[in-house]
Amino acid sequence: MDPYFFENKLWKEGFQRIMGLDEVGRGCLAGPVVAAGVILHPNSNIPGIADSKRLKAPLRRTIAEKIKSECAFWTVALCQREEIDSLNILHASLKAMARCVEKADPPPDYLLVDGNRDIPSTLIPSMTVIGGDGLSASIGAASILAKVYRDGLMNSLHLEYPEFGWDRNVGYPTASHYKALLEFGITPHHRTTFRLGTDRIYKRESDTDAEAG
Repeated sequence: MDPYFFENKLWKEGFQRIMGLDEVGRGCLAGPVVAAGVILHPNSNIPGIADSKRLKAPLRRTIAEKIKSECAFWTVALCQREEIDSLNILHASLKAMARCVEKADPPPDYLLVDGNRDIPSTLIPSMTVIGGDGLSASIGAASILAKVYRDGLMNSLHLEYPEFGWDRNVGYPTASHYKALLEFGITPHHRTTFRLGTDRIYKRESDTDAEAG
């Protein structure tokens, strides 16, 4: 499928500022959820854009820089652990994407959103695209920027908490991550509840307890 299929259709209909939106970090045990929004120039063609998960990290970083230099607008926005715990991960993800929309000035005139949930509280026309990071150039571009930003953030946090291996797992559930949780307890960056095996839940009662653990 042409990665510019959706964008070309919308450009022909007269929309000029089509923002692709995606997020990363929904399935993580630690760290924020990070969303990105990208508006490509009409009829642009940035090579290499694809689902960020399918790209090797060095290539992903190279393409991210290309996107930033050639797109009409880009931004990233976060929902931190506290908001994730309060809102739940789905609503935190949508809120992070909504923040991307709010940062654009002038605002987008159409939204292409990865997944099957519209951005709440916006009157901007939109379309949800399941698997959009592999089907839409602007959503794919957003997925790359969000992934590069979040990976960099988790690599920085790894320097503070090296025992959790965030330079490798970037906060996702892995056997070594679970093992570190059992050995060292949770950090202020870990989300309130997360599964430690098939039938065990490790729950942080307070920030004080987390820091003490």
